[in-house]
Amino acid sequence: MFNTKKIFGLALSMSMLLGFTACGANNNDATTDNKPAQTETANTENAGDKAEETSDAPAEKASDDKTSANTDDGKIHLTYWYAWKDKIGESKEELVKQFNESQDEIVVEAAYQGSYDELSSKTQAAKAANNAPEIFEVEIANMYTMGKGGMIENLTPFIDDEVNIDDFNEGLMHEAYIDEDLYGLPFYRSTPIMYKNVDMLKAAGLDPEGPRDWKEFKEYAKKLRDKDNDKYAMTFNLDPWFLEAWVYSSDGFYAKDGKVGFDQEGTREPARFLQELADEDLIKVVLGEQSGDTQRQDFVNQNSALYFTSTAGLSSLLPLAEENGFELDTSFVPGNKHYAVPTGGCNIVMTSGLDKEKQEAAWKFLKFMTATDQNVFASEYTGYLPTRYSSVETDKIQKLHKEVPQYKTAFDQLEHAQARPIAKGWPEMEKMLYEGVTNTTTQGADVDQIYDNLQNQAQSILSF
Repeated sequence: MFNTKKIFGLALSMSMLLGFTACGANNNDATTDNKPAQTETANTENAGDKAEETSDAPAEKASDDKTSANTDDGKIHLTYWYAWKDKIGESKEELVKQFNESQDEIVVEAAYQGSYDELSSKTQAAKAANNAPEIFEVEIANMYTMGKGGMIENLTPFIDDEVNIDDFNEGLMHEAYIDEDLYGLPFYRSTPIMYKNVDMLKAAGLDPEGPRDWKEFKEYAKKLRDKDNDKYAMTFNLDPWFLEAWVYSSDGFYAKDGKVGFDQEGTREPARFLQELADEDLIKVVLGEQSGDTQRQDFVNQNSALYFTSTAGLSSLLPLAEENGFELDTSFVPGNKHYAVPTGGCNIVMTSGLDKEKQEAAWKFLKFMTATDQNVFASEYTGYLPTRYSSVETDKIQKLHKEVPQYKTAFDQLEHAQARPIAKGWPEMEKMLYEGVTNTTTQGADVDQIYDNLQNQAQSILSF
């Protein structure tokens, strides 16, 4: 049995759960996106995303003076709260600057609020205190809860000729709609992809294209396992956002169409596969708050050849690979029966209940921030996906994909994107999933028993 059984007890698994932040949660290198429940990590990035950045910023309250439309300068003042620092934060601050300079009627103040989880908590507290920002970001796994809870405005009535909703990539729109109404616009969006150390693969006599399915993944894992030098094919941090890709590729699901799917064999197969890999000591499993950092460092230090994380990590990992003397490439996440992948990152939304003047101003800002030119800038600067078809057609993105084809992987993979669980209460359920998979992978707990319990919990916690 995998040696973490001797180290981690159930109590420790519970304590690790407390430090988990989900991508959809923040587990990718941007976060991600992810995540991914956020599965994005910070570029120091999410995927929740779903983080490699520890945010320490206190909530920056929006004062009445700052957000009032009746200001001394005669302009409408809005507050926009965002997640993540470094290149991600820099790009958002730059876009706000561009918006403010593009017109003279609206002034937007941007304020960093930490991870997606922290941003969500602070926004809900501010909303309860009647002091919420007019615009903020919502990690996509929280969209349903925010929309059904009355936190965010239905944008359907605002759609006008200046925004072509059909121009947004279809694979990114699943989480933008609630009951056929539009509640957010795709903003900094990602998918998990597989990063590869090409040199390590070639040295092991393996095809640098990487494994395409589970069978090949296990074959790669066996050949790359170097017990003398404590090297593995992959360091794995059990982020549920990555696990979603394997669930969908097994034709399983967690929650969709008013149904809970923890009782489906396709939903359980990834846990069985992870348990098998761990039992045979073919993957290195890491837990806790630093698991994302460990996973990243093992890849950068060439102690693992493969790495699942957000596409948003590309802008930071490419130079790190060059510094450490190896070639980095990217591929789709290997599937079981077929390719499949969740998306991650955030949508940008409008707070509910604003007066008409602020609604119109906020809508102008949302349109600007998600427009083609701004989307191209954000994608180039951070590695997040181009969210619009028109963005991909621009000379800048075409040139980027030609010169750095690693950026194109995530966009191509969108063909296989599936919607994240759509149910109120999913973020809470995702943390229970993390605990369950931790126990099956590191404790040898019975998969069926754990997932039977998850099915029962989900039926109580989730609502559609």
